[in-house]
Amino acid sequence: MPQTLAAKTAREHVAKARQAKRASAEEIGIDAHFISEMVERFYASIRADDLLGPIFAERIGNWPVHLERMKLFWRSVLHNSGEFSGNPMARHISIPDLEEAHFSRWLQLFYANLHSMNAGPQAVSLVGERARMIAESLLAGIATHRDGIAGANQGRNLPHV
Repeated sequence: MPQTLAAKTAREHVAKARQAKRASAEEIGIDAHFISEMVERFYASIRADDLLGPIFAERIGNWPVHLERMKLFWRSVLHNSGEFSGNPMARHISIPDLEEAHFSRWLQLFYANLHSMNAGPQAVSLVGERARMIAESLLAGIATHRDGIAGANQGRNLPHV
């Protein structure tokens, strides 16, 4: 079945937008290697953490598979690669008793990891802001699911990079 001109134009636009976002990220050092190392280091700190380690240990049986999935996720976030498919909100909603303290700790570890990688200030800012937006969104979604519309304000007090 032949492509319509509009569908072809839309796909070309998406491809160009993805290429531009990736090129922009790579200009400030956020390439595939950076993302891979960031994920590996970050989850090593998560696994060693007293607060978050046990939560992850209960749910992650195969760490290499999880790490590869998180690399897909972060490439999708930072490069707009489109590689990740999944529902992080549903996964997090299913974890009982997650609250702001957990997301604050997650961000503290994330930011410390970013700084330890000696990333440039633009990279730290971009990746850190994306991490905070993700944490805030997940926290608000969990709280809204549990508490109704009153939960929508959750996450405003999370730390910034």
